[in-house]
Amino acid sequence: MILMPRSPNHRLKVLYVMNFLLHNSDEGHPVTMRQIIDHLESNGISAERKSIYDDIDALRDFGLDIVQVASGRNHCYFVANRDFELPELKLLVDSVQSSKFITRKKTHTLIRKIEQLASIHEAQLLNRQVFVLNRVKSVNEAIYYNVDAIHDGIAKNKKIQFHYFEYTVEKQKRYRRDGAFYVMSPFAMCWDDENYYLVAYDSEMEIIKHFRVDKMDNITVLEEDRDGAEAYAAIDMAVYAKKVFGMFSGEEVNVQMRFENHLVGAVMDRLGHDVFIVADGDDHFTVRANVVVSPQFFAWISGFGSSVQVIGPDDVVEEMAKHVRAVAHQYLSLIHISEPTRL
Repeated sequence: MILMPRSPNHRLKVLYVMNFLLHNSDEGHPVTMRQIIDHLESNGISAERKSIYDDIDALRDFGLDIVQVASGRNHCYFVANRDFELPELKLLVDSVQSSKFITRKKTHTLIRKIEQLASIHEAQLLNRQVFVLNRVKSVNEAIYYNVDAIHDGIAKNKKIQFHYFEYTVEKQKRYRRDGAFYVMSPFAMCWDDENYYLVAYDSEMEIIKHFRVDKMDNITVLEEDRDGAEAYAAIDMAVYAKKVFGMFSGEEVNVQMRFENHLVGAVMDRLGHDVFIVADGDDHFTVRANVVVSPQFFAWISGFGSSVQVIGPDDVVEEMAKHVRAVAHQYLSLIHISEPTRL
């Protein structure tokens, strides 16, 4: 009997079988032995059914959950339990798609990779989900490298330097500090309001600061060791993030607010479920919370209209009133109505 020379790919046969099952089969789409054989032949591998049965048994021993089902006179196979179930993959896809700091280009790249974790049939379901969503995305393609550089600095206990920019009305980058580098000690990454932030210590000002990662450029890890560890350890990031509305800095003050009852859910979403709520009549409640008094805080309050009042302390009440007057003045002037003496 003359033996045909084996294909160079033959030693990889079991891997080709595994790859085919992972990418082409699921509970709703089992594959036949004929399909497996055809796949191997398309890759230059000639195989008998018995050897493929042995490969499937070896893959089961390896931990791949391959289920055999009957389909007429044929036996079919599919991969059942995977590292990620379809609902989990949908959640990952939605998280990537909804993340503003990830650019559209990187979003599609990541989603293509997530699809590789499912069968080609389930990947179509993920693909349809992508096109249903339409969210604002960052345009900074350097975001991946920024995150990697920041984590590198944290892991090595080193300072980093970077440029920080804002956009002009012409949609062009303009670096702050006239293009001078910021030098900071990185300590953590924080997610707030769909944006990614660097939490770092400013040695010059001796305070903790926050920076939008998608607005950072040219990050370099320096040889200088970090400082500010004690200042960072002194803050509770989970609590601090709730206080710093929009991740802007400002003075932290204990503020008392009065809300209509239907806003209790919104208050707990912003201030946490452990916020102390006190009933104030049948229709209102009051809360006290340590917040950073800033334009972002006033904007959050203003978003509830007349359903909320800042009632203390007096200086914060006055600042809130000034904020409301300034906003009202802009619109009153547009419609040529004299601003009332008091709002």
